[in-house]
This record gives sequence, C-alpha cells and structure tokens, in this order.
Amino acid sequence: MRFTDWATRVLLISLMFAALIVVLLIGRATKLHNNSITYHTSNPRVTAWSQYPQAQFQSAKSLEKKSQYVLKSPIKINKKPIARFVTTQAFAQYRPHYQVASVDPSNYGERYTQDVNGVTLNNQPIIVLHETGYSASSAINFFQVAHTDESVQASYHALIKLDGTVVYLVPPEKRAFGAANSVFDGSEGVETVQTNPNLPASVNNFAYHASLETPPDSYDSSSQQTHSGYTEAQYNSLAWLIAQSQVPDDRITTHHLVDRSGKKVDPINFDGNKFLDLLNTYRQVRPIYRVNK
Repeated sequence: MRFTDWATRVLLISLMFAALIVVLLIGRATKLHNNSITYHTSNPRVTAWSQYPQAQFQSAKSLEKKSQYVLKSPIKINKKPIARFVTTQAFAQYRPHYQVASVDPSNYGERYTQDVNGVTLNNQPIIVLHETGYSASSAINFFQVAHTDESVQASYHALIKLDGTVVYLVPPEKRAFGAANSVFDGSEGVETVQTNPNLPASVNNFAYHASLETPPDSYDSSSQQTHSGYTEAQYNSLAWLIAQSQVPDDRITTHHLVDRSGKKVDPINFDGNKFLDLLNTYRQVRPIYRVNK
C-alpha cells in the first residue's frame, strides 16, 4: 500500500471518530439541559425567603462585637429598594434561650413559584402570629407525628414558650402549614395562593408563621375575658425574632385576621401596640443612599 493511500484511510477514520464524539457530546449536553429544566419545575421555590427571620444561635457567654446585624434583603416599595431594617443595641443585649425541634416532613413543604393554574407568584412575605391553644410541648409533639391526611397537617416556623424560649421548627425557606383557608388583605389588595387543587387557597406560600404558647389557665379559651394573656418574656422574644426580618409592620398580621373559615381567633388577648413598640426598639429603618454617577 502506498503511503498516500494509508494516510488517506487514517484521516478518514479520524474524521469519523471526531464526528462520533461531537454527536455524543451534543446528546449529553441536550440531556443535561432537559434534566436541569425538569429539576427547576419539579422543585418549586421562592426567592424572597431571606426576608424572614433566620435562626440566631447566640452564645450565652458574651455579646456580639457588632451591635447591629444587617440583613441583605431590602424593604421594597413599588419594587424599588429604598431602605432596610437593621437591629439595634437593644436587640444585641436581649438574649433569649433557644431550642431546635424537628418537624415531620409531612407537616411542611416547598414554597412554590407558580400556583395550581401555572400563574407565576411574586407575593412579598408576611408574618402571621398564632398561639398554640395548649402547651408548647403538645404542639411540637403534634408536628413531629406523620400525618397522611392533608387537612390535618400543620406546623409553625417558630414557637415562643412562656419563659421566652424561641423554638425553631420549620426553616424559613420552607412552607409551614400554619393557616388553612386564609387571605391577607393588605395595601396591595387581597393576597392568597392555591397550591393544592384539593384544598382552599391560603397565605402559607408567602407566610412566616410564629406562635405564642398559650398560658395553662387559658386552654380552650375563646375570648379575651377568659384568656390571661402572654408573658413579658414572650413579647420580648417575639419582637426579637421578628426584628431579624425585612418584613414591614403593615405585613405582620394574625391568624384571626387572615382566617376565612370563621373558626380561628388566635392569638387571643394579644397586645399589638405593646408588640410593635418592642419591635421598633429592636430594629430600625436605615435608608439606602445611592451615589449618582
């Protein structure tokens, strides 16, 4: 065989191998692209979860060197960031005890980016205040039991015990099942989201649920006259917890106000003015200054 014939055959074989490799690479890239799209649509999430309170695991031995802890998420009015909340020296000095309790996965879920009709969701976060009805331990025990019946699945993101202990339950980026048939009526109009075609619409997809432990003498209470109210430690710890968020005062509400079943009245005997006064002690608004170029 002449050298030119041999070289020609080698070149042709090399070109065939190169073409095969290109085809395989294109196929793999297409598969990876399809998989990434499938993952994105099957793993719904919301991008605003960082505006909710985060777990603050503080040392009981010494104060933080910095008196203020600044969260990254800005307060938005008309979609333009103009200010952010920062915590104060009072926040740094108040040091509640904390606990972390696991919740059964059946009692919470993912935050969705689309509702049941495929409509894109862009609700700003709200905070919903509750009370347990019975002891904190009974609520936690209920959340730790698996429930297959979707109508009884329930959870909070956090719970405040009578002594002010903060119990972290469901991570803020997850959707806790704190309110069933519910609607938030705020400055932007009526807001609610249906994520399950078999259940009523609710605020859960954009809500952070925080609950106060009910005082023992008020179990089964349904009125202010028979409810003894909450402890000073509970008010302080609740305000301390919420002060870590970027949720404005007018988007903090109660289970009673968002409920549409007509059955929820909690938190009973809650002093909203007292809570807001403490909240404004633990955080303040700092404007965002921009330099014009």
